[in-house]
Amino acid sequence: MSGSATEHSSPPPRRRVRRTAGALACAALLLPLLGAAPPATTAPAAGSLQRAFASASAAYHVPQSVLLGVSYLQSRWDSHAGAPSVSGGYGPMHLTDARTALEAAVSHHGEGTEDARGDTARAALRPAVTTTVPQNAALPARLRTLPKAAELTGLGAAELRGDPAANVAGGAALLAAAQRGLGEPLSADPADWYGAVAEFSGADDSATAAAYADDVYDVIRGGERRTTDAGQQVTLTASPALAPDTGQLGRTGLRTVSDDNTECPRSVSCEWVPAPYEEFGDSDYGNHDLGDRPASQSIRYIVVHDTEGAWDGVLNLVQDPTYVSWNYTIRSTDGLIAQHVRAKDVAWHAGNWYINAKSIGIEHEGFLAEPDAWYTEAMYRASARLVRYLAQRYGIPLDRQHILGHDTVPGPTGSYIPGMHTDPGPYWDWRHYFELLGRPLHTTAGPHGGLVTILPDYAANQPEYTGCVTAGEACAAHGSGEVRLYSGPGESYPLIKDIGLKTDPTTGVNDLSSRVSTGQQYAVAGRQGDWTAIWYLGQEAWFRNPAGPGRTAVNAAGLVVTPKDGLDSVPVYGRAYPEKEAYPAGVPAQAVTPLPYRLPKGQRYAVGDELPGEYYYSVTFTADSHQVVTGNDKYYEIQYGHRVAYVRAADVTVERSGS
Repeated sequence: MSGSATEHSSPPPRRRVRRTAGALACAALLLPLLGAAPPATTAPAAGSLQRAFASASAAYHVPQSVLLGVSYLQSRWDSHAGAPSVSGGYGPMHLTDARTALEAAVSHHGEGTEDARGDTARAALRPAVTTTVPQNAALPARLRTLPKAAELTGLGAAELRGDPAANVAGGAALLAAAQRGLGEPLSADPADWYGAVAEFSGADDSATAAAYADDVYDVIRGGERRTTDAGQQVTLTASPALAPDTGQLGRTGLRTVSDDNTECPRSVSCEWVPAPYEEFGDSDYGNHDLGDRPASQSIRYIVVHDTEGAWDGVLNLVQDPTYVSWNYTIRSTDGLIAQHVRAKDVAWHAGNWYINAKSIGIEHEGFLAEPDAWYTEAMYRASARLVRYLAQRYGIPLDRQHILGHDTVPGPTGSYIPGMHTDPGPYWDWRHYFELLGRPLHTTAGPHGGLVTILPDYAANQPEYTGCVTAGEACAAHGSGEVRLYSGPGESYPLIKDIGLKTDPTTGVNDLSSRVSTGQQYAVAGRQGDWTAIWYLGQEAWFRNPAGPGRTAVNAAGLVVTPKDGLDSVPVYGRAYPEKEAYPAGVPAQAVTPLPYRLPKGQRYAVGDELPGEYYYSVTFTADSHQVVTGNDKYYEIQYGHRVAYVRAADVTVERSGS
């Protein structure tokens, strides 16, 4: 349900994406799964989930710490009110029941006719073609663990989906069956369960299963304490000296997958599934560009996407040479990472060529507009480890102006703005993600620091959204990392309007007009009671920010830009391209076209980076004509609205916030 870039400043022939009735049918088959949540039940008694783990441990002779560790990695002990994850997993143990779904669907890049490359210098010349995705492939075992749990426990499928205690019992039964299948005793020592935990992941290769089991044992060693989405307090006591018998992995019989050619940390499971680089004639080619990064140009961004489709179908699409590309995809069930495009090359994923040329794109198996089609902890952790590795390797700062959501990538020109994508959306937990990145978001200044960092409590912050299922109808209440903006200090004031979208603001799940996201920083424009004003899209925008537990932002300090003295306002850009004089012969100069926004005098915006004007010229299949054009003009990346933007250094003054 993310948007699609459909317009150009001077429309070229379109790159048409491949989409067929078969693919749409697969996507349609997914809908019964995602809508299969049972009706709400009465709230469970306090402590009942902790007791359920103890009871299941005793009944199936599985160490309680193993049950708790596995469940934490699957769901962080949340029940999601019986709603399924993106891969059809239910309850605290993420028991999968994808009987009505085929693992093939259309990626969000296939929505409409979006130009994911985002460079009008190269027109797409091919006619529309069709794609085929498998419709009759058997569901893998990792997507049908709930029916097996039903056989082992004698409990009904509906009970296993909707009753957290039954779900925990089902998970315990699966672990015990795996232990027996390996010829291991039902030991009381959690160190003896490594092989069973690896098998529980559902992975069909030893590397992914081992990475999953290692994560579970890391959780057990460190311990955890958390209040779940149902208000249950659950505790796992730390066992820091625990050393599992990793040799059991060899008895699982799982296949070995080579990680040759991959650029991944050793702490994750990673396989090479290459996006093909092929020529089609008439100077047309796909689905990425050859490059020489970081030697030729720096990599400054990592872009977080969600797939809007399921694993197998999305991998089929990225292997289609006539389609678009991204660098990595991460699987929901177990955190397996597939790499498709090497970091030196430029994938077509962000819809803005400047961002593409300076970024790495990571797709996460998931759905923006299905808040309860939730992401597993295994996927969050694998993603965070990959991002930490890439950030260290390429010198990318771990903040929200460098770790971008696709929804914070700016339109390259004004005509692109209405169709830019909106994933991963309001239900991606940026607060938890940055904790996993080792850069937890927190207060960094006193009340006069001049900036705020958006930081609501994800679970408690539940703004109303509409359009998840039906346009205009309310989405299910759910935690969110985003905060809504008004034109005055109260919800009776109109929502802030984004003139670039050319629409009136709404509460739609894909409408970014008047929303700020966790981790983003803005200059304070005023305060009144429980309300804080920030500078946003050239306007004074207000959000509710009471003191205490209900606060939605914390104080911060840093660099800001404001127009130079004597200027009433300065233009804002969606890309940092060089001045015309910087282009050598044979490389057509790209227009430095402002967006339909201004930065007025008296307003301040948080600075993310100082950058040279830069353009990667790459419009041919062979790389002999490719080159990076670097100008003398400098730009500042700023947090302008929900999306980042750029201003010319020559137009602005940089100062400390709060000064």
